[in-house]
Amino acid sequence: MEPLSLGASLPRIQDYVRQMEAERGLDAQDLSSQCLKLGEEVGELYRAVRKLQGHPQDPAGRIADIGDEAADALILLMSIANRCDIDLEAAFRAKEARNETRAWI
Repeated sequence: MEPLSLGASLPRIQDYVRQMEAERGLDAQDLSSQCLKLGEEVGELYRAVRKLQGHPQDPAGRIADIGDEAADALILLMSIANRCDIDLEAAFRAKEARNETRAWI
């Protein structure tokens, strides 16, 4: 598989995740499994943020990198969207259009 080009668009990244999962044999995993894994990755992201902010950590635990954990969460989010045939860019734009009409204060 070709590496993802720098500056790739959101649709291109989403397609890359689709291809990557197929190549690695991960595309057969069901939606529930992917959602559970996303929850785990978000937990690891929280742990990495806590470490950055100086909160106590398990000394025996692995050292987590915020960028790595955020990337894992993004990959799984895109994996879930792919299984549901959701165009994330279109969904993002539609949601932001609705958000623009909300009062935030």
